[in-house]
Amino acid sequence: MFAQGRFYCYFATMQLPEHISIDFLNNWGQQKIELSSAASERILTNRSYLDTILKSGNTYYGINTGFGSLCNVRINDDALSQLQENLVCSHACGMGDEVPQEIVRWMLLLKIHALSKGYSGVRKDIVAQLVAYYNAGITPVVYELGSLGASGDLAPLAHLSLPLLGKGEVYYKGNKVPAANALADAGLQPMSLAAKEGLALLNGTQFMSSYAVWCLIATRRLVAWADAIAALSADGFNAKSEPFRHSIHRVRPHKGQIETAQNMLALLAGSEMQQDEKPQVQDPYSFRCIPQVHGASKDAIDHIIKTVEIEINSVTDNPIVFHDDDAIISGGNFHGQPLALHLDFLAIALSELANISERRTYLLVSGQRGLPPFLAPDAGLNSGFMIAQYTAAAIVSQNKQLCTPASVDSIVSSNGQEDHVSMGANAATKMYRVVKNVQRVLAIELLTAAQAIDIRRPKQTSPILEGIMKRLRSRVGFMDKDRILHDDLIAAEQLLDEAL
Repeated sequence: MFAQGRFYCYFATMQLPEHISIDFLNNWGQQKIELSSAASERILTNRSYLDTILKSGNTYYGINTGFGSLCNVRINDDALSQLQENLVCSHACGMGDEVPQEIVRWMLLLKIHALSKGYSGVRKDIVAQLVAYYNAGITPVVYELGSLGASGDLAPLAHLSLPLLGKGEVYYKGNKVPAANALADAGLQPMSLAAKEGLALLNGTQFMSSYAVWCLIATRRLVAWADAIAALSADGFNAKSEPFRHSIHRVRPHKGQIETAQNMLALLAGSEMQQDEKPQVQDPYSFRCIPQVHGASKDAIDHIIKTVEIEINSVTDNPIVFHDDDAIISGGNFHGQPLALHLDFLAIALSELANISERRTYLLVSGQRGLPPFLAPDAGLNSGFMIAQYTAAAIVSQNKQLCTPASVDSIVSSNGQEDHVSMGANAATKMYRVVKNVQRVLAIELLTAAQAIDIRRPKQTSPILEGIMKRLRSRVGFMDKDRILHDDLIAAEQLLDEAL
């Protein structure tokens, strides 16, 4: 039925821990998952309490009422299952580009983790079915546009939930297919929803959170590359290592600044090029202030990680079923403001790594310090890296536009019932584009730095940086005459997909 293509293969079965971290998710791999006995017990206890409380005849938002501004419409008990199915179908209003499958996998994992907290009132069978989808490599088709970031990520999570009903589309065994076909092939059956379950599936911040997880994992990789590429550029530009000495940074002891300075010295240790005469009194800021700029971004990233880790370990649906407090309480944990603000902050912090990188590229191609104009042998006949710097400048400029905060915006929805929203989903999707752009700018700097290093041969840079040169030159050779640079740019960009 299904052609063999790229699909998910798993190597072990693992219980999700009670608390998950970015480090844990970064090393997650593609294990199968299973519910722990403690999680199963929480879910069963919570659902049993909800079933008991529903017999009281009292009214509870979204459980036996309509949704949003229809919250005062009481629904008959015999229509509660249909209410939840209607909710999922009516809210599947996503548009635009598809969310990358890798991020949808995080959405599925984080939704399972949230429901396993045992405060969402769902049956264990619902969570077990989501686990089965994850383990079978069934990845729902989700769209980028449709969430306001409150009440949670309604439209994206509706698309994530459609396969439970046998509806929507999924990726399965390398193909995009109707969900019903994938379920049949995997030996699974569509399910009907009980009271509260549709709302628990749709209310939550897992769309925003999953983008945040992906971006932070990528950011950690790119931050390491940014330091290494900057060090390579420093040798290529014959810049001094003096600004990285500890004395400067111990009197302004920001953690990221100190760590970056130490890292730069370690990266340059043993470089013959650092022994060259340095006639300049000072280097431009883009070299001299690497610890201050890179370090500030690192400190921001560390702070953002703490916020995201709180979020991915939280209960973010509504209402919350507190069996331990004998209460069902409507609130606003679905509101994405913590993520919206911090995703905007992350975009700014990461874009600065590209801003300063492009300035170093500009200096490397400027024809200074014994380097030919645009790093071109026989400059004039050859244009060298002239337009590569244009490309970096264009990308950096686009990032500045993408860094306009989404979180300062809001728009009224649901007849005024939902009158302030976070726009965290927009912050998340533009953050994803910023990450991709930063990687491209760093790739351009890597190429220009490597060209400058090779122009200065036979002298060697440091052993660590020579290792990076070897990795790059196995993919991209020295540019001795003009050629199509696009292919080189893509090869360098792909290298940055790897760990340093």
